[in-house]
Amino acid sequence: MASSFDKKLRQIVQKYGLVSESDLEAAAVAAEEDGKSMEEVLLGNKLVEESSLLAAISKEMNIPPIDLSKVIVPDDVLSVLPQDLATYYQILPISKIDNMLTLAVSNPFDVLKLDDVRIVTGHEIRPVVSTQHSILEAIKRNYNKADRAIESLVENLEAEKKAKDSDFVVEEKKEDGYELDGVGDELTAKDSPVVKLVNMMIYQAVKSRASDIHIEPYDKQLRVRYRLDGKLREVLSPPKRLLNAITSRIKIMSELDIAERRIPQDGKFKLLIEGRHIDFRVSILPTIHGEKTVIRILDTSNLSYNLEELGFEPKCLSDLREASKAPYGMIIITGPTGSGKSTTLYSIIREIMSETTNIVTVEDPVEYQMDGVNQVQVNVKQGLTFAGALRSILRQDPNVILVGEIRDMETMDIAVKAALTGHLVLTTLHTNDAAQAILRMVDMGVDPFMVAAATLLFSAQRLARKLCPYCKQKVERLPPKEELLRVGFKESELENLTIFKATGCNRCNDTGYKGRMALLETLVVNDEIERMIVDGASVADIKKTAIEKYGMITVRRAGLLKVMAGLTSLEEVLSVSLPDFT
Repeated sequence: MASSFDKKLRQIVQKYGLVSESDLEAAAVAAEEDGKSMEEVLLGNKLVEESSLLAAISKEMNIPPIDLSKVIVPDDVLSVLPQDLATYYQILPISKIDNMLTLAVSNPFDVLKLDDVRIVTGHEIRPVVSTQHSILEAIKRNYNKADRAIESLVENLEAEKKAKDSDFVVEEKKEDGYELDGVGDELTAKDSPVVKLVNMMIYQAVKSRASDIHIEPYDKQLRVRYRLDGKLREVLSPPKRLLNAITSRIKIMSELDIAERRIPQDGKFKLLIEGRHIDFRVSILPTIHGEKTVIRILDTSNLSYNLEELGFEPKCLSDLREASKAPYGMIIITGPTGSGKSTTLYSIIREIMSETTNIVTVEDPVEYQMDGVNQVQVNVKQGLTFAGALRSILRQDPNVILVGEIRDMETMDIAVKAALTGHLVLTTLHTNDAAQAILRMVDMGVDPFMVAAATLLFSAQRLARKLCPYCKQKVERLPPKEELLRVGFKESELENLTIFKATGCNRCNDTGYKGRMALLETLVVNDEIERMIVDGASVADIKKTAIEKYGMITVRRAGLLKVMAGLTSLEEVLSVSLPDFT
């Protein structure tokens, strides 16, 4: 159904004779069928010039028009209205004098919108009129200044590189790391183009809340991608000839050998960005088309160390908390790399730490530093392995020991014995689900009796993307009943089942998802599960017993509960979890 603005716009176009009656009628039909606004159809089909349309609206409403194509909004004006609200309302702050805010609007008839903005900003509003398309483009252009700066730097660097044909690397290492407090001219004017380009890529990745930066060389192109909410997204494609310059710059920051291009290198560096110290891990790998660089961003400000905020189901959260209150035993969290295991372990540590508790960790590497916790960094080259560090830790009178990952039998043996001799041990393994961790421990050489006696809780974890709350849509046509039952829904849940799907909007970069949440399954080692482990029961039987008799929530089940709550899509859950039984 046409909106009130579409109806008024049609009246204005008709009144000023901008479009013939037949074309206007056809545009109205097209807008209705395609789900577009009248403005989109009129301008998209070139039925009317944007300037003519603005002039007519301006005259009708007695509001001045504005050409946003060359408008550059000062940062202090942009700060009055956050980008997500500007996008949502399709408005752009232009200028501010005292308490008067000049605002570009696409629908000047919507007085309620202007009242909302007046309340949110605390300013009186002076509207000027533009089109929806121009406003959305201007929002991207003005709010995302770093994107424009990167594009400009690439162009300048390419020109300068051709002229000088050098790598443009400049070293200005400070005692406590590099400073990158902004992207303004005053900060980077003294730097070479490649320094500016690398700084901009890193700065924009941090601002976007990316977890990794991938700089990937191919035969004829160079691609830069950010990992956002677990998915890689291309953000930049600099000329291939800049590869060596960019890689050399990152090597200098990471204190690596810039002359060595034949073997892999690993390093790290630290940046101060907007007052926050952020650590970066660097991995450089030679490929057939040049060196590929991956930068892992370790930004503690993006993390929540509160178990309540991780999104676990109530039973899973209760199981985890009960196990963490035990004076001794093992809590084992399984899952692939990047599934949030470390965040969960740190959250447990944060919850149980106190002045009376001695907590020691051994990690490779130490990803996030925590006050009040003694953290040990593994250094294999210097002879400090997980097993060696763990032996020394046991002589440090610990109450709680966190082992970042158990990779070999020696470390596993020490961890199990520590759990049996009065220590709470938290650690991770790589298996598909919680029950398979039992089999993994036995395969590593641990006696089943020791597995049962030492372990309090096995768990498995995955991360699923959250649906964008602003654009998610209800699925009108559900999959067949048989398919829903097959993926794990219960018969009783199908009658009133509501599922949402991802669509995409400006607020979520057209992905349909915004942020991630954890899906956790917990297998409590109670008396019956302990007997089954000792008796050598199969993983499938142990899992079935835990589900049917003790209400264990699996990763798949946790995901389906999130689907029914409207927090994620069924497609997302199916992509990150396996069926409970095959």
